[in-house]
Amino acid sequence: MLALDVTTILVLTAANLATVSIALPLIMGRGISRAARLAQVSLILQTLGWIFIIASEAVAHTWMDPVLSICSVASAAAANVAMYWSLQEWLGPRPWKHALIVLAVATPVGYGLAFDHYSLRVAFANFVLAAQFVVIGRAALRPQARVALPWRTLIALCYLVVAAFTAGRGVLGGFYPALYPNFAAPHPINVGAQLAANITLILTTVAVLVAWRDEADARLREQIATDALTGLLNRRGWEERAPGLFSQAKRHGTPLALFMLDLDHFKRINDSQGHEVGDQVLRLFATVLLTHRRSSDLAARVGGEEFALLLPHTDRASAVLIEQRLRAALKMACGLQPQLTVDYSAGLALLQPSDDSLTTFMVRADSGLYLAKSQGRGRMQTV
Repeated sequence: MLALDVTTILVLTAANLATVSIALPLIMGRGISRAARLAQVSLILQTLGWIFIIASEAVAHTWMDPVLSICSVASAAAANVAMYWSLQEWLGPRPWKHALIVLAVATPVGYGLAFDHYSLRVAFANFVLAAQFVVIGRAALRPQARVALPWRTLIALCYLVVAAFTAGRGVLGGFYPALYPNFAAPHPINVGAQLAANITLILTTVAVLVAWRDEADARLREQIATDALTGLLNRRGWEERAPGLFSQAKRHGTPLALFMLDLDHFKRINDSQGHEVGDQVLRLFATVLLTHRRSSDLAARVGGEEFALLLPHTDRASAVLIEQRLRAALKMACGLQPQLTVDYSAGLALLQPSDDSLTTFMVRADSGLYLAKSQGRGRMQTV
């Protein structure tokens, strides 16, 4: 029966990593995000690191030993950077980025310079790698992401556990080298470190798959809520997000402005120039709308040629100024593409205590829009 010694665990860990590195791309397919791709790269680099360390043990005390050992720690450091970048893509900006890069560069450099001093190089490499694991664990937990995601906690726990065992190995190699003369030493801390590496590999892979699934779900929800032609929110997306802004303004008593916008004589454009030109006109207007709205504003295509623009924390004077800039920007854009000349009518409603729902608010803005159209189009009316 095969003894479960450190060398056996080492080989099993490398084999498991290699299997996962091959399986993940097959499971995820080609059309994946940068975050998912970086997670795959991290696992591949981890696999290389373990292969290099196994190979270095096989050629110990030869000229190949330092080369393979340095490649091993370099691969491990690069794997950590790739995982950090993956988390940053999924969760937004993460803390201690520059510290991780410095640690990652220092790992192979310091290890190589200290290679002839066993205790120094083992302590240095393990402590620096442990610090990198802590950075990644911290990155998974804090600061808070845009949404709460349980897989973040799993990744953090995995990296912090590995950090603890890695630091323990650094203590052994740096201060008790007789107990840890090589990477395959049967010391309980080393055995525990190898087992932890195997277990956390499985758990980290599960976390990555869950993150990928969550990302795919979010992308699908975004597609469902987005108008394919213009890139704006569609009616469904508007009905999901606009009520929240409306309720927030009502609750806190902050100003809120709503524009209902309608492209003038759009049917005539479709009839005389064709639907392809009509689609180009819609995309042009949507681009102007997206470019000139604020990040807090909500823009949607709520009908064929009808659009809505919700402006939080906006009073009448600010809303009028925004509309003037929008109209001027559209005029400029049409000047660059004369074949797509178009104008719009607009109705502006400002939140009143009598607006008990978003629907009521929209009806008032719509009444302003119809008034603008009845007065000759190409203008705005406030109600």
